[in-house]
Amino acid sequence: MLTGKIFDALSSPVRRKILAYLSATTLTAGEIAERFDISKPSLSKHLGILENAGLVHGEKKGQFIHYSLVRDNLVNTLNGFVQEVCPVARPLKNESRALADKKNGAKKK
Repeated sequence: MLTGKIFDALSSPVRRKILAYLSATTLTAGEIAERFDISKPSLSKHLGILENAGLVHGEKKGQFIHYSLVRDNLVNTLNGFVQEVCPVARPLKNESRALADKKNGAKKK
């Protein structure tokens, strides 16, 4: 389940900082590493977890991999989470499901 992977990825302060650094620009692994006092294998593992969760995307350009934030996955996951835990949003989400079911039922006929 992608949502579980996203929240696992967000559980690490290092990974949250990486996401913050990528919030306005793309960075190479080396540029990201310069900002942390961790080993390159450790940084590579953090980037792999973020990539596996769909939060960052690495694109090879020449000899470097440039990492960027995948905003939609993060925003959609957090929005879904808030809707689940927010008492105001839950009835609205249930109403949305009922509307979708009604529309889908009308299409099948």
